[in-house]
Amino acid sequence: MSFHHLAITTRDMPATHAFYSEAMGFRLAKVIKQTMPRSWAKHFFYDTGNGQLMAFWELHDERLDDERSISISKGLGLPSWSNHIAFGAESVDDLHAKRDRLLDCGHEVTEIDHGWCHSIYVTDPNDILVEFCVTTHEFAEADDRVALRAVTEDDIPEGPPADVIQHMPAG
Repeated sequence: MSFHHLAITTRDMPATHAFYSEAMGFRLAKVIKQTMPRSWAKHFFYDTGNGQLMAFWELHDERLDDERSISISKGLGLPSWSNHIAFGAESVDDLHAKRDRLLDCGHEVTEIDHGWCHSIYVTDPNDILVEFCVTTHEFAEADDRVALRAVTEDDIPEGPPADVIQHMPAG
């Protein structure tokens, strides 16, 4: 089942727009202004390239704490990598093209070969970790059994160490 859109909040819509349109390559497709009791908001919808949307709320409400982190993870006191947004890549070559685009736009990129998938990670202007990922190995029946066992047990095989490469933008 596909999703229609994923919505998060931003405090800096110009920076968010630059990141998601220029660095990520998403197209701003729709903006709606909504009035609510004692506040108003703009809701920005970006087409991710396959008809599914990524949306951002720009909230205008004096009751909100402007100093509180809006990062999905940090706002909850969790490591920055724990809650993140992952988009699919078509192939490893496509993943590398996305990495190069992010680097060309001045963003630091972490690349990890997890053994069964290959990912790149970047932090957006809202301090949210964003991932592009491509599955590189098919799942086997044994994977299903281990995954189901892990729901109730901790004694499962440990995966191989991940191959991590840190990419810095030029300049």
